[in-house]
Amino acid sequence: MKKVLIIILVLIIIAAGAWLAFKNANNSLNENANNEIAKQGEKNPTIVELEVEPQKQIKIYKGTDRPIAVMIDNNVKAQPQAGLNDAYLVYEIIVEGGETRLMACFKGVDLDKIGPVRSSRHYFLDYAIENSAIYVHFGWSPQAQSDISTYKVNNINGIQESSKAFWRTKDKSSPHNVATSTEEILKIAEKKKYNTESNAPSVLNYVTDEVNLEEGTVANTVVIPYSSSNKVTYEYNPETKMYTRYSKGKKQTDWTTKEDITTKNIIITKARNYTLKDSENKGRQGLENIGTLDGYYITNGQAIPITCTKTSRTSQTEYKDLNGNEIEVNDGRTFIQICPLDAEITFE
Repeated sequence: MKKVLIIILVLIIIAAGAWLAFKNANNSLNENANNEIAKQGEKNPTIVELEVEPQKQIKIYKGTDRPIAVMIDNNVKAQPQAGLNDAYLVYEIIVEGGETRLMACFKGVDLDKIGPVRSSRHYFLDYAIENSAIYVHFGWSPQAQSDISTYKVNNINGIQESSKAFWRTKDKSSPHNVATSTEEILKIAEKKKYNTESNAPSVLNYVTDEVNLEEGTVANTVVIPYSSSNKVTYEYNPETKMYTRYSKGKKQTDWTTKEDITTKNIIITKARNYTLKDSENKGRQGLENIGTLDGYYITNGQAIPITCTKTSRTSQTEYKDLNGNEIEVNDGRTFIQICPLDAEITFE
């Protein structure tokens, strides 16, 4: 009887051990299976993820195309001009006789006609250099010719190029009728072995969120007199949030498209100009633009006072508010008006 009980007890112990072993093995298989399912879930998640809005990017100044800066005639006989609405930045500075000349900066655009192209003045080089641009002109003053050589500016002088690259149109009189194109400019640049790509930063601090100058002065109409016979006026359109440009009392339009010339931003810098003493006695001007100068930033119908600091001819200009902060500029075309120190600028 004892032997039977011992045998039964041994069988019970063996059965219990087998059951425990089976349970542990099954738990292990289930755990491994669950781990594998989790891994597969990581590779092929079934949970719907929220789409992240792509980061906003600046539209007016982008890509690696090197800027091209073209001297544009602004004489009444040269108007209308071609290409101003395609520029990301346009500079206007006084020249001899109370006239002004423009320098339009282009980046990553393909234009069949730009112009009328006019000769260089040496102080425009400062702004071509700070934009890291290929500088395009049709002739030069003695000072500009000297400085282009001194500063080794990558330049294209249309007078030295073919009539195919820089051609004269029949609807304007000489010397106000020279045109060119971005295609021809780039062909010459490649022939001269100039870099046509650049990662240089923008001169202006563009932002994607709309800038509204809440504490600014109302600036629906902006008048900038360069001389008694030459003033620039901008009229704000609240529907388009753009300014329409007038020169010498006349609305400016595009030579090719006939569209109004408009801009999102206006920056004014007040700088002393003076008449150069040279052997030619043509009244050419000099410009005191190095240092900290007073100015305004204007956008969306408002204007604020700013400072414009350029520490050298080759440095980028820094535009700051009166608290010393770099101004944020709306993503759009900008006209930079470098006007005489005594210009009586008005806002309405």
